[in-house]
Amino acid sequence: MKTLRFLLIAAISFPILASAGPLDERAADAHLKAVAAGDIDALMSAYGDDPWMDWVGGSLDGRYRGKDAIRELWQKFIANNDGQPRTLARTMISQNANPKGVTLTATAEYVGKTTVRVRHVLVYRDTKLATEVWQIDPAAALTPASP
Repeated sequence: MKTLRFLLIAAISFPILASAGPLDERAADAHLKAVAAGDIDALMSAYGDDPWMDWVGGSLDGRYRGKDAIRELWQKFIANNDGQPRTLARTMISQNANPKGVTLTATAEYVGKTTVRVRHVLVYRDTKLATEVWQIDPAAALTPASP
């Protein structure tokens, strides 16, 4: 009986840890593919109600708050490649999670009129993209993920 009581108290006292899984990787992978494709509708559908993005480096450097500002940013990024898709190579996506959200990171290279190599940090809360960091990093190591 003491063991059962201990297990019950332990179950109530300690939070259940969330774990990132294939769904989270698929969301991040879909987001990076939408960036490469220039698919503004797919990009915007990933964001939650009050997202923000830090774009670090390059001509689009700055902090963008809210869907309208982020949409405008993506429109500029897509226009910089004349509205054409870019090729995408990316590393494996790494994940960290707790009950409040999931953070996914990867390095990606987008090749079009110019080559843009980026260190991505994507934070999902309640399955929606809440925070995104784009760190322009031409020297970042890029060992493409296996298909």
